Amino acid sequence: MNLNVRITLISLLVLVSLPSEAQRYGMAQQEPSGFEFRNLGAFRISAWVGEFAVPLNPGEKHKYTWYVASRNGGVWKTINNGTTFECITDGLGVSSIGDVEVAPSDPEIVWVGTGEDFTARSSYYGNGIWKSIDAGKSWENMGLHDSHHIAEIIIHPSDPDIVWVAVMGHLFSENEERGVFKTTDGGKSWKKVLYIDAATGVIDIGINPKNPDILYASAYEKVRAPWTFEPGGEKSRIYKTTDGGNTWNKISGGGFPEGPLGRIGIDVQYGNPDVIVAVVQNLNLKPGVDPSSI
Repeated sequence: MNLNVRITLISLLVLVSLPSEAQRYGMAQQEPSGFEFRNLGAFRISAWVGEFAVPLNPGEKHKYTWYVASRNGGVWKTINNGTTFECITDGLGVSSIGDVEVAPSDPEIVWVGTGEDFTARSSYYGNGIWKSIDAGKSWENMGLHDSHHIAEIIIHPSDPDIVWVAVMGHLFSENEERGVFKTTDGGKSWKKVLYIDAATGVIDIGINPKNPDILYASAYEKVRAPWTFEPGGEKSRIYKTTDGGNTWNKISGGGFPEGPLGRIGIDVQYGNPDVIVAVVQNLNLKPGVDPSSI
């Protein structure tokens, strides 16, 4: 085979191979058919609502008012039953919100806990707890600056100066500003009334509306790293107080799960406070279940 024939054959092979190489590297002009496309992101990490609050005794002034706490988008208020909303927390310095609550006895008093409580890798921390005495027009920071993630706020049914706060604490490290904190002077001072350890926070609180000295708090053992996390542990439990938080007892037995537990959500039925509902992330595996398959 002479040189000219060889060059011609090589040129033909190169020309034939060009379309397949173009398709391989995304250079094809025509979109392939037969494929179904789905959205893989980017994920909008602030695009859901974490909490909302409605005045229990709104009166005429606040009968169409309620508040919405977005995960990383601040607190929004409506005064026309949801027709329009206005963000009322732009001046707080953070947009990550864990909870918003209105005092049952005074619709002008609103509390906001910063630092959302989803405990995900994308979670942003906050700068403490804030209080408004004019239905969200102005705010004052009332402390708990190192709490990072405030999960729940409970306001006394008849005394708005008494408030309990569930604090998860730092997400990626241990710290001592976690547990349940209580104020009896409207946030001027705080007392840590329930503390497990530096790796266990409190994720939820329920109150007996007929006897506010009875409260239930769910502890959540969780410290994560950027690359992994432990979903819970032996210290994730429910605690009960019958004296407004001065003393607490761990609930065990009676059918409640033992062993390692994760997040626990808790609530007290308003009409019958003897009924307590708990949603438990049970980490105990059934016999024969491979942990790697979960």
